[in-house]
Amino acid sequence: MKFATRRVGKTSLELPTLGFGTAPLGGLFDAVDGAEAAQTLAEALDHGMSYVDTAPFYGFGRSERRVGDQLRGRKHQISTKVGRLLLPGPAPDPAAVGWPDALPFHPVYDYGYDGIMRSFEDSLQRLGLDQIDVLYVHDIGEMTHGTDNVRHFKALEGGGYRALEELRMSGRLKAIGLGVNETQACLDALNIGDWDVFLLAGRYTLLEQTPLDDLFPKCVERGVSFVVGGPYNSGILVGGDTWNYGAAPESVMKRVERVSAICQDHNIPMPAAALQFPLGHTAVTSVIPGLRNRCELSDTINWCRHPIPREFWQALKIEGLMHSDAPIPPALPFLATSS
Repeated sequence: MKFATRRVGKTSLELPTLGFGTAPLGGLFDAVDGAEAAQTLAEALDHGMSYVDTAPFYGFGRSERRVGDQLRGRKHQISTKVGRLLLPGPAPDPAAVGWPDALPFHPVYDYGYDGIMRSFEDSLQRLGLDQIDVLYVHDIGEMTHGTDNVRHFKALEGGGYRALEELRMSGRLKAIGLGVNETQACLDALNIGDWDVFLLAGRYTLLEQTPLDDLFPKCVERGVSFVVGGPYNSGILVGGDTWNYGAAPESVMKRVERVSAICQDHNIPMPAAALQFPLGHTAVTSVIPGLRNRCELSDTINWCRHPIPREFWQALKIEGLMHSDAPIPPALPFLATSS
């Protein structure tokens, strides 16, 4: 399958419109068999999903190790993240933070110059690769850190950003950005540096489009692109009951029911609509659902090929279920051709 590609910001890097998020392969919430993880990622690459995103935090190194073993020797684009160093010795209760099958390391936050440089080098070692295309600052923001975010953001502004810029200027990276779940962190980051791309998870979806009001216009002005993670809002848009990695509140459940009814009226799988929606915006370079196994991969491939008529999107707007200014995706937005 040949996916369309879009350029990342002002860089020369182009990514396929459908990528692969690997938090599940790191064992998010449940362990994943190593053979199944390897086969899932290998099949994704065979399908043309050559952009793979990982992070040291995912399984405390497990995701990066699994990803590197599959990417080595194959054409790919890869992003990983900085902001946490992995130190030897298991965390007290890794399952409590979502990683029941974590490797025997524990993460320590470090957004400073030395921490980011060390994290970059450590990731190369775990991946077994000599090149990383995109480096994201992971989970900076009040959603993760609360009041401690002031201290962490000062570390990023005072030295961490300089490390990223040096890596980019030296050619060791093609793009730099943030990998976060909140728009405010991106807005704050615009004040301290020249970024290429923000990986924004769960905030520009079929359920949520608030970035259209402030973040997207500012980023379009600055030439900053977006990779959209969490297109299913952590499960609620594929038939689950979780939203933002927790139990979905009643208000969200009711909104999903209304969206689902319109999907049924138009004979459209709701996950297909959720997957395709973000690509209506030209600032969105790639959509990267997190995939756990070959069954989820197969479903994703089918959903990205499901035709969705313009009338469906208009129906969502008429019912007040879609931002009035949200751009409508083109037909079959993931594919390079309609064939």
